[in-house]
Amino acid sequence: MAEENDQSLSSVEKKVFDALEKVIDPELGIDLVNLGLIYKVEVDDNGECTVTMTLTTMGCPLTDVLNDAITKAVDSVEGVEKCNINLVWEPAWDVSRMSRFAKIALGIHM
Repeated sequence: MAEENDQSLSSVEKKVFDALEKVIDPELGIDLVNLGLIYKVEVDDNGECTVTMTLTTMGCPLTDVLNDAITKAVDSVEGVEKCNINLVWEPAWDVSRMSRFAKIALGIHM
C-alpha cells in the first residue's frame, strides 16, 4: 500500500500525496493514490521530490499523460522544486493495492 498514512512523512510529502489524489486515471476515473499506484513519496531538503509508482500494465498507453499530470500536481506543492518519477514494476500492482473507496467505485468485491 502507499505510505500516505505513514507518520514519518513530512508535511510537504503529505501535501504531495494530497495533490496526487487529484490525478485521475483517465481510463478508470479513480485517482492514482486510491488505485494504489503510488508506492512512495520522498522530498529531500532541496525540495526534490521522487514519486515511486507503478502502472496497472507495462504497456500502459497513458504513461506520458500520467507523467505530465503527476509532474504538474507535484510541482504545484509549495516546497517542491523538482519532480522525479521512479517507475517500478516490483512489487507488481494488483487490485489488493486499491483502497476500499476505489474497489467500491469500480464494483470490485473481494
